Amino acid sequence: MSAPKSTESTWDRFQKYYFEFPHLGLAIDLSRCDITDDFITRMAPRLNQAFDAMKKLEAGAIANPDENRMVGHYWLRNPDLAPTPEIRNQITSTFSDIKNFTAKVHSGEIKGAGGPFTDLLIIGIGGSALGPQFVSSALTRGHMDKLKAHFFDNTDPDGMDRVLERIGQNLRTTLTVVISKSGGTPETRNGMLVAKATYEKAGLEFHKHAVAVTGVGSNMDKAASNPTWLARFPMWDWIGGRTSETSAVGLLPAVLQGFDIDNVIAGAKEIDIQTRIPEFAKNPAALLALAWFANVNGKGEKDMVILPYKDRLELFSRYLQQLIMESLGKERDLSGATVYQGIAVYGNKGSTDQHAYIQQLREGVPNFFATFIEVLRDGPDSAVTKLQVEPNTTCGDFLEGFFLGTRKALYENNRKSITITVKEVSPYYIGLLIGLYERAVGLYASLVNINAYHQPGVEAGKKAAAGILLIQSKILDHLASEPRESFSAVTLANAIKQPDSETVFKLLEHLAANNRLRRQAGATWIENKYSAS
Repeated sequence: MSAPKSTESTWDRFQKYYFEFPHLGLAIDLSRCDITDDFITRMAPRLNQAFDAMKKLEAGAIANPDENRMVGHYWLRNPDLAPTPEIRNQITSTFSDIKNFTAKVHSGEIKGAGGPFTDLLIIGIGGSALGPQFVSSALTRGHMDKLKAHFFDNTDPDGMDRVLERIGQNLRTTLTVVISKSGGTPETRNGMLVAKATYEKAGLEFHKHAVAVTGVGSNMDKAASNPTWLARFPMWDWIGGRTSETSAVGLLPAVLQGFDIDNVIAGAKEIDIQTRIPEFAKNPAALLALAWFANVNGKGEKDMVILPYKDRLELFSRYLQQLIMESLGKERDLSGATVYQGIAVYGNKGSTDQHAYIQQLREGVPNFFATFIEVLRDGPDSAVTKLQVEPNTTCGDFLEGFFLGTRKALYENNRKSITITVKEVSPYYIGLLIGLYERAVGLYASLVNINAYHQPGVEAGKKAAAGILLIQSKILDHLASEPRESFSAVTLANAIKQPDSETVFKLLEHLAANNRLRRQAGATWIENKYSAS
């Protein structure tokens, strides 16, 4: 269903497919991608269905039938739209509590063992880390931040050690925020246990430095109640991790760092209002969703390359990877048919990547479309932004030139792109970009008839990991019960009645590398022997 290559001039196409929203400080340019008037006309019935589906979603329809849940991240920006007074009150009271708690932290009324808090350790995984990390990177003001942010976003011991080394002696004035809806997510739980042990080793009480963002009544909620942590903020079942940045998940870390969360919410709210308009040309999210459909033929046939021309947006592609790929990567559609949908997302920042993979984008496999993020304002007025490195030319002018040149070079070789233009990087525009892509994902999912709000593949991975760790427990238990015996991977697999000898071998190698059992090398790897340490 992809549109043919246009024979119009680029200026003619630009006049037709450049859409400006002056009151938002936003523009979207589809002139260099597979959009035509005929395509828009043919897609109109599908798009109208998508608008209807989105309207029902915001009204409280069950959007995640796997868990019988509504999807309500849009209510966070406008609680008056919530389907019940109870939900509306939960949203407003939580935002108020977040601000009140933060004010006490910043004033020193709530402080650590070493005095007022100076650092912030955020522990989460997936949407509980990617959103806060993106916003932190985009809005940080360095030494002007109220608290310096650090992240545990994995269960990698070496990674956590590196973070703890950076915190160093500031542990005594470090506030830890643990984010987990269930409290049972292994990566987050492990990070919490590492943090707790680190505080205790330093002679500090973890609960006097800890805050929980979790579901009411969850395992994390219970852990934070005995002994009582500094504060607990709710995660509601109608908020998914990848759409949680404008909930306590993202707002608490942001405001603790000193960022203007009111304007983050304002930006998201304004784009929500605009993207409710059921007209293609007036709806920025609809523009994106239709452009995606055209470029990937409605079947994910091409990858989406995100290229923001701004250092502060460096993590945007990582944030969008989860939002788009977890939402759209589905085996079955709403009717149960096998469709294998999805759009692969990767990217980094311009102009850095003009020196990395632009060569392939221009001349290699044409299996992608690009999305350029153009930021008009170079930054706050400073000596650097004003410095002319050549006559009448600043560093920012070079950045704009590289963006325009790269876009032109790609299109000359029939490589398609979308351009999103915003005025600046600020809390308002970060909220706007988050809201824009959330809505575009929902509309595109409707266009291809899939459910954007469940993630069976993620759950399958979690179950598989739990099964692997059960095998490891059986391995260690058996070796401990036979302390004088050595086993090959095959004989040990047979002994514990585990047919997957490969998994047993990989687990044994990992345990041996970490000195948790003995390994005796054989003539070949398959003859290696393992015993209790």
